[in-house]
Amino acid sequence: MRLQLKIDAGRLCSEIAALPDSLWGTGGGRVGVHKVAEALFLRGFAPAEGEKPVADRPALNLLPYARFIIEQVLPAAPLRCLLARLPAGASIAPHTDLAPYFSKTLRIHVPVETNASVHMIAGGLCYSMQPGEIWVLNNSATHAVWNAHPTLARTHMICDFLPSAALSELLRSGERNLGTHLVHVDQYFKDARHAKAAAGG
Repeated sequence: MRLQLKIDAGRLCSEIAALPDSLWGTGGGRVGVHKVAEALFLRGFAPAEGEKPVADRPALNLLPYARFIIEQVLPAAPLRCLLARLPAGASIAPHTDLAPYFSKTLRIHVPVETNASVHMIAGGLCYSMQPGEIWVLNNSATHAVWNAHPTLARTHMICDFLPSAALSELLRSGERNLGTHLVHVDQYFKDARHAKAAAGG
């Protein structure tokens, strides 16, 4: 669902582009299907890091506008937040997030940089999430993403929030039914699944 909120896409993108390269280059502790993407945690740690406090990380101090979005634009208490950069041509296979943590949180996606060849899949439909928009993803259902562009990465700020009355009101007025079914995306993941099975994965 796309929320009835808008942010300054250029400001957010410029701020994140100015981050030192030394902060990037790892999966941020994420494992499994997510390890193909670079990750930089702004709040909290990856679940695989174990039981650690959900508090601000140093990188967030370099991102005042991202902090403003997390703390002021979205009307709920933030938990884990990260920047996730999916390389050109890469994909995150269909999966569900089933840890108890996810049963009590709402997952928010804020696109930072994207392109027309990025396909976010949820419930069997493809969604085009654009910079300047804020989306809610049901990550307890099956979802996936494919960045089919040959040279451009896709970066999202992904944050989990505790439900609140104000956020629930935004959900009630959010835009639904924005997904489309794309046969070639289905075929891509079907072929990838067969290739993994053939390789013994």
